[in-house]
Amino acid sequence: MKKNEINITVTLDDNNVPEKIEWVASNVGEQNTSQAMLLSMWDSDAKNMVRIDMWTKDMMMDEMKQFFHQSFLSMANTLERATGEEDAVKAMRDFAKEFGEKMKMAQKNPFISFKNK
Repeated sequence: MKKNEINITVTLDDNNVPEKIEWVASNVGEQNTSQAMLLSMWDSDAKNMVRIDMWTKDMMMDEMKQFFHQSFLSMANTLERATGEEDAVKAMRDFAKEFGEKMKMAQKNPFISFKNK
């Protein structure tokens, strides 16, 4: 059986606020730095999600909005691959589009498109 390992190291300031998030995966080998992470795991016994949400104190508000927008779209893509539930996926993408419009993201980033697949 093949195994991969992901190690996450968080550097905190004196007030326990994240300053740096670093991670390395055994199949990649090189260390990476991130400003935010949303880690979700499914506990099948409790039928509940376990989460770690974290961001560094220097992450800009516009970056956080973009991070959430991309997270919504990524969740829709994952749901589509995992279940094929087209109506639910469309609803998620519609929500991501509405979220992006409310955050005025297309005006800030010309590479963001709100077209549904």
